[in-house]
Amino acid sequence: MGRKLYVGNLPYETGETELHELFARAGTVETVTVMRDMATGRARGFAFVEMSTDEEAQKAITELNAYQLGGRGLTVNEARPKPARSGGFGGGGGGDSRRRRSEPRW
Repeated sequence: MGRKLYVGNLPYETGETELHELFARAGTVETVTVMRDMATGRARGFAFVEMSTDEEAQKAITELNAYQLGGRGLTVNEARPKPARSGGFGGGGGGDSRRRRSEPRW
């Protein structure tokens, strides 16, 4: 069991302080990160909360999953590792980019 929790279905007005106070009911909260849109700074409706111990994290899941906050039922579960990215700057461009042309393009 990890100590980092995913918290979803958050009202967009929810801030770090409010989440910190809510999760402190289950134990010691180490960090709270509300995910925000990079362009607008508006909350995206989910956050990550890191608890001090696995036991506190499990208690938070048990007590706060489906908890009503701002009229919305929270989703609280163990955070999954971020999937590995393939790297580069996106794919795109049709065709077989590995095939070389027999003549220069100029």
